[in-house]
Amino acid sequence: MIQDISRGLGTWWRGVDRTLLVVVIALIVIGLILSMAASPAIAGRIGIDDPFHFFYRQSVFAVAGLVGMLGVSALNPKGARRLAVIALGCSLLLMVATIFVGNEVKGATRWIRVGPLSLQASEFLKPALIVTAAWLFAEEKRGAPIPGRAIAFGIYIVSIGLLMAQPDFGQTVLLTLCFGGVFFASGLSWLWVSVLGGLAATGSTLAYFTFPHVASRVDRFMNPDSGDTYQIDQAIEAISRGGIAGAGPGEGEVKNFLPDAHADFIFAVAAEEFGLMASLAIIGLFAILVARAWTQAMRLQDNFAQLAVAGLALQFALQALVNIGVNLNLIPPKGMTLPFVSYGGSSMLALAFGAGLLLAFTRRRPGAYSLRHSS
Repeated sequence: MIQDISRGLGTWWRGVDRTLLVVVIALIVIGLILSMAASPAIAGRIGIDDPFHFFYRQSVFAVAGLVGMLGVSALNPKGARRLAVIALGCSLLLMVATIFVGNEVKGATRWIRVGPLSLQASEFLKPALIVTAAWLFAEEKRGAPIPGRAIAFGIYIVSIGLLMAQPDFGQTVLLTLCFGGVFFASGLSWLWVSVLGGLAATGSTLAYFTFPHVASRVDRFMNPDSGDTYQIDQAIEAISRGGIAGAGPGEGEVKNFLPDAHADFIFAVAAEEFGLMASLAIIGLFAILVARAWTQAMRLQDNFAQLAVAGLALQFALQALVNIGVNLNLIPPKGMTLPFVSYGGSSMLALAFGAGLLLAFTRRRPGAYSLRHSS
């Protein structure tokens, strides 16, 4: 028994993409360091006696996420795909339940109580839908007798309908871009690109005129004098104060003022306390993660694995880009976490699940990669 486990671990270690694994672990460790720095100020502001309350919780989520990631990474592509399909079904059911029994926070109903935890099912929907859509597109492309694209579009429409019912415009945009990216990589014609681009533009316009919070965020971004821009202003000032080397661990000020300093604005905390070099290091780690994943995707033999890896990497890239862009006031606020770094149980567990799928599809195994890669 012990020999079998040892042999299995050895096989996994020889096959796993260690670059991707190390980068993900490094981002999680950075997130824990920043959570430790921000936790006392956040806990004190909302009246929690334990100053490291959020750090301890995030540590538990990080350990659980790492265990889950490693477990998922040990699956073969078929097992990983089946798990993603199951996760998709469960996510959709929970999102339906959220509409009726979810907890309303700041005008949005996105969380549902599962035991002692608040679960945001839409976080798990993203990697699950990406992998499922990649499988359906690949199946139709290879001539399987199923309308893969039609089924994938049906699932996508149901998904964004549930997201807008919460409402969650930011996640809707991110999911749409990821779904469109996988569709494009599967061999989408330029006609379809134009059609989807037009639909996206139409949907964004309708959202602006339908949802007041969307219009407010866009208006404040375009004209800061039109509304409250307190959080963005504080984040920009914090990044500016950080300079090259930063104010030092725990010496930053922004975490004392921003309600979401440990979550949506954790990048500003990093920039203020550890400076430009730390900010560039975080951006560099995401660049390595995405570049490595896309490089591996191009070398994979299986079209489904190629699409799944490319789509999952695109999710990490876009989510990091949105979060950092908001902190730098380059795009309107979206309320999106920085992958593996921001505080949040659902976010950490779902992103670790996505990373596990990424590692599972990129693992070296007989016939997985082209001969040029193996040589």
